[in-house]
Amino acid sequence: RGVHNASVLTETVRTKTPSATLMINEASNALIREGRKVYKFGLGQSPFPPADCMIEELRAKAAEKDYLPVQGLGALREQISWFFGSKYGVERRAEDVIVGPGSKELMMILQLCQVGTLYLPSPSWVSYAPQAELAGRALRWVETQEGNGYRVTAAELDAAWSARPGEAKCLILNYPSNPLGLTFTRAELEDIAAVCRRHEAIVVSDEIYGEVTFRDGEPHETLARYYPEGTIISSGVSKFAGAGGWRMGFFALPSSLGWLRDAMKVVASESFTSVSAPIQYASIPAFSDSPEMREYLHHSRRVLAVIARHMHAALTEMGARAALPEGGFYIFPNFTPFADTLRQRRGITDSRALVTSILEDTGVAFLPGSDFGRPAEELTARMAFVDFDGCRALAAARLVPPADPLPATFVVQECPQIVEGMEVLREWFRTYGASD
Repeated sequence: RGVHNASVLTETVRTKTPSATLMINEASNALIREGRKVYKFGLGQSPFPPADCMIEELRAKAAEKDYLPVQGLGALREQISWFFGSKYGVERRAEDVIVGPGSKELMMILQLCQVGTLYLPSPSWVSYAPQAELAGRALRWVETQEGNGYRVTAAELDAAWSARPGEAKCLILNYPSNPLGLTFTRAELEDIAAVCRRHEAIVVSDEIYGEVTFRDGEPHETLARYYPEGTIISSGVSKFAGAGGWRMGFFALPSSLGWLRDAMKVVASESFTSVSAPIQYASIPAFSDSPEMREYLHHSRRVLAVIARHMHAALTEMGARAALPEGGFYIFPNFTPFADTLRQRRGITDSRALVTSILEDTGVAFLPGSDFGRPAEELTARMAFVDFDGCRALAAARLVPPADPLPATFVVQECPQIVEGMEVLREWFRTYGASD
């Protein structure tokens, strides 16, 4: 009664639930506490430790206790500026870099600062859409095709934007993608850049997984190289550098968006103030392109690539449809081939019912495609292949000649939880999904 109940919450917050990725992790841990065996394909947390050079710098700077500038440590912003210039040929001045407590916080601040409509390819990461809704932003999904791995195309963006001329537009483009594990070729980025320029869209290029791109023959590229004036590069140390709990992300804006940078600084000054000082110092080596970081990333990519091949083979062999991942640590299978049998035997008609049933029956935890903007009745899902000992896997990878791909037996030897979890999932579909 009175102020002591949920009626005093805002309408926007009252209708929201916690982030799906964090909820699945908490649900998995609750089952473990009950004594259940759980296979964690839900939360996308890097399994690898931070590089030794980062840990050493953190120890050395642990006594740094003063507030740093709202925009971030100057030396870190200079290093990020150098990194994108030297590695990707993209000019981003240190004064146009904003450091935040994870790129997620900076994306929320961007939503609060900017008017217009946010466009998201379907599927997209789980927090983009809720952030837009919390900020009161208009949101539109751009439909994609399974035949293209659900990757958005320049033509799909052009069609969506041509239908709404004169509208202020913002696009968040994540590649390699969470949840798809897929990225773009140079030609695809050039085409997307041309459409973004024609429609004067602001693009947040979420490249948090960029340094763990492992597709053959073509390393990571940034959209900012082809659309520099309208692209904000978003990244941090949580995914490629194994430091999710450190909470250090950044935006690198073009100088043409200085007005947006200044607005974000105002909100940052009234919210998080500054990122932990020791963490900012310790993040500098991640962007050094040093031999140690190159070696660390090389072996991280090798490990993720061989697991991606294992996941893809296991899913396709059991009858699901899935594209082979090209980076990050996700795969996005479609279990629609089992739809009729699952409806008849288990009453399963949507992706949430599917993953809930599998978790309850087997302990295999992953997320429904509907959490990422896909239609509920489509039996898609996101699986994160990170349930293994990253320290052990890196050590084992270093024993294999660096120019050689890791053998398929590597996954069996070093990632037994993943292998067992996929076998349990296969048996579940044999029981409930196979046709008579």
